[in-house]
Amino acid sequence: MRLPLILLAATAIIATPLVAQQAMQKPGSKNVALVTGGTYQADPYHTLVSWSVDHMGFTPYFGLVGDITGTLELDPKNLAAAKVDVTIPVGKITTASAGLTSHLLKAPATAGGKPDFFGPNPAAAHFVSTSVQVKDDDEAVVTGNLTLNGVTRPVTLEVDFYGAGKTPPQMGGKDNVGFEAEGTIKRSEFGLGFGVPIVSDEIKLKIAAGFQK
Repeated sequence: MRLPLILLAATAIIATPLVAQQAMQKPGSKNVALVTGGTYQADPYHTLVSWSVDHMGFTPYFGLVGDITGTLELDPKNLAAAKVDVTIPVGKITTASAGLTSHLLKAPATAGGKPDFFGPNPAAAHFVSTSVQVKDDDEAVVTGNLTLNGVTRPVTLEVDFYGAGKTPPQMGGKDNVGFEAEGTIKRSEFGLGFGVPIVSDEIKLKIAAGFQK
């Protein structure tokens, strides 16, 4: 009678890590069937805009902006009707160089003058979509108006679906959906042309966008 008990105990020891591993599996996946409709809120902890420029033809240089807020209206049965409205706090821009970050937010050299870049306490940037062109279930082209540094211009983003699903119950059990997006803008068109062309006019944008409801 003791042998079956030993075998049962051994099986339990082997199975325990497997059960734990299953419990720790990622709740999200690249499965469009998991996307639910409704109005989502941007996840400020996991939504980032990465921007990069060409520095003198020697190296690329990039920085980040986080703490993004806003909404996404989404109907899986009518993706072309999706609407996104997000606010990007430019004043929280960050780079790997304290000196460069300070320069981006530096006050004008003279009273009443124009700063090289954003200056202190810049207004947040604002992006509002105007159209969504669906390429397939997990790709779309999103066009919208970007207001940056007091200038509003159209911007086009190539958007890829990244994943969807529910967070675990202990994390609120919320519906999540996430995307990656890429686009380019010319900083001179937004009044940020300091250093062009030594530092490229074109800024490449890479965006990780997470939404919850």
